Amino acid sequence: MTSAESRNPVVLVHGLTDTNAIFRTMTTYLATHGWNVYSLDLIPANGDRPLDYLAQQLAEFVETTLPPDQPFDLVGFSMGGVVSRYYVQRLGGIDRVQRFITISSPHNGTIVAYLTQRPGCLQMRPDSPFLNDLNRDVLMLDQLNFTSIWTPMDLMIVPASSSQLPVGKAIQVNVPLHAWMVTDSKGLEAVVNALKEPVRETKATTDAKRL
Repeated sequence: MTSAESRNPVVLVHGLTDTNAIFRTMTTYLATHGWNVYSLDLIPANGDRPLDYLAQQLAEFVETTLPPDQPFDLVGFSMGGVVSRYYVQRLGGIDRVQRFITISSPHNGTIVAYLTQRPGCLQMRPDSPFLNDLNRDVLMLDQLNFTSIWTPMDLMIVPASSSQLPVGKAIQVNVPLHAWMVTDSKGLEAVVNALKEPVRETKATTDAKRL
C-alpha cells in the first residue's frame, strides 16, 4: 500500500455531456485521503468530435499541468475511460501513468451509442473500428496497474459487462445508476483501494526513482 508521502497526483477525466464538476465529490474525497487531484473539461463533450481528438486535450493538459516526467495515476469515467485509454495506448501515456482506473467505461461499446450519429458516439458502438483498434493490443495495459470498476445495473453501458477488460482487475460495485458511480461511497472506496495498490516496476516507476 502507498503512504501519503509517496502518492502520485491523480488526473480525473469525465464522460459524455459532463464537465469536471461531476467529480466534485470524488475530488473532495480523494483530497481528504491525501491525494492531489486534477481534472479538465473535454471540449466538446457531446460527441461532436472524435475521442482521439479529446485524448489529445488530455495529453496537452498533462504536459502543461504536471512537472515533466512526473508519474501520475489516471481515472476515467464512462467515455472518459476510453479517452484515457487512447491517451495511454496511443499518445505515450503508458510511459507516465502508473495506476489506471476506469469507471463504467464502454471498453467494448454500448448499444446506447446507436441513439446518435455524432462521431465520438459512433466510436463507442460495439465493434467500432476505434474500439477494435484499442482492444487489439489491450494487453499492453498489463504494463501498469489497471482496474475497471463497474456495476451490473448500468443502463448507459449496455451490456454492463462491456466495462470489463481481459487485463488487470475488475471490481464490481452494486450502484444503481451510471452517474452515481463517481459519488456513491462504494464507488469512491473502490477508487481509493485501487489507488493504494503497489505499482509494478515500469518505465514510469524507474524514471520516478531517478527524480
